Amino acid sequence: MTQSRAIQTTTAAAIALALGAALTLGNTAVAGEGAAKEKCYGIALKGKNDCAAGPGTSCAGTSKVDYQGNAWKYVPAGTCEKTASPTSPTGQGQLAAFKAM
Repeated sequence: MTQSRAIQTTTAAAIALALGAALTLGNTAVAGEGAAKEKCYGIALKGKNDCAAGPGTSCAGTSKVDYQGNAWKYVPAGTCEKTASPTSPTGQGQLAAFKAM
């Protein structure tokens, strides 16, 4: 095999591998987008909330303390109230904002 032919073969293999990886990642992302989500209050760590962190905050990433009762994160539907939250009245995430204990 000539050097030119070897480079063409290697380049074609690299392109095929990259395309395959891109398609796989793309399919994973699309599948995740359609999954049902719910807002879960009281489970976000400080500065890691998706939104709603009370007066004086803008939104995502603005929670001031871990497990803040008025800050939420998106979680897969049906998992919120199974997620630990040491500040919640029930010890689990909540579907509505609450005053931390």
